[in-house]
Amino acid sequence: MASPAVDDYLKTIYHHTEWQSARITPSQLAAVLGLAPSSVTEMVQKLAAQGLVTHRPYGPVSLSPAGERRAAAVIRRHRLIETWLVREFGYTWDEVHDEAEVLEHAVSDRLLDGIDERLGHPRFDPHGDAIPDAAGRVHREPFVLLADAAAGHSGRVLRVSDRDPALLRTLDEAGVVVGAIVTVSGMSGTAAPTTLVVDGTELTLPAEAAGVIWLSA
Repeated sequence: MASPAVDDYLKTIYHHTEWQSARITPSQLAAVLGLAPSSVTEMVQKLAAQGLVTHRPYGPVSLSPAGERRAAAVIRRHRLIETWLVREFGYTWDEVHDEAEVLEHAVSDRLLDGIDERLGHPRFDPHGDAIPDAAGRVHREPFVLLADAAAGHSGRVLRVSDRDPALLRTLDEAGVVVGAIVTVSGMSGTAAPTTLVVDGTELTLPAEAAGVIWLSA
């Protein structure tokens, strides 16, 4: 049965392991969703009973094959809508997330297919996240988190997390956008500013930027 609450849980679990391998714990799930741990525990048990996740008491949560398919379908909707809003309506990449959160539950399959066709079947959304195809398949190339990149590493910006709109605006103004070629000129990390060379100009980014930017490996 369609349920926005269920879809939000599955989407969050799916998203957690897209750019790193550690599975999500119930406490992390509660923090991301802004819910009480007891509420999350109850919902995870319901999802497990429906065959959408696998979970042991006090252990991490994983999507089952059925849960993976459903999560990919929701993610596809969300990211196609974000791409549509940016390309067709002039939204900026820091504005689309909340709008897509609402529209993903309202757009019909027919309209979604039309959006996909009109956009030329895009593979990535404005933040660099992969858009699953109709079968749930995605393509990603090898990547490294900026915080883990060594000084001297050069690569293409593959993805920028959309969780902080203000930081997205700062990075956009600096030219650190998806597709940009950058070189790490100062040691990266999450506790201190990172320096990058973009288009021949050295920039100092806020410390938190190192944890939200992924580069080609």
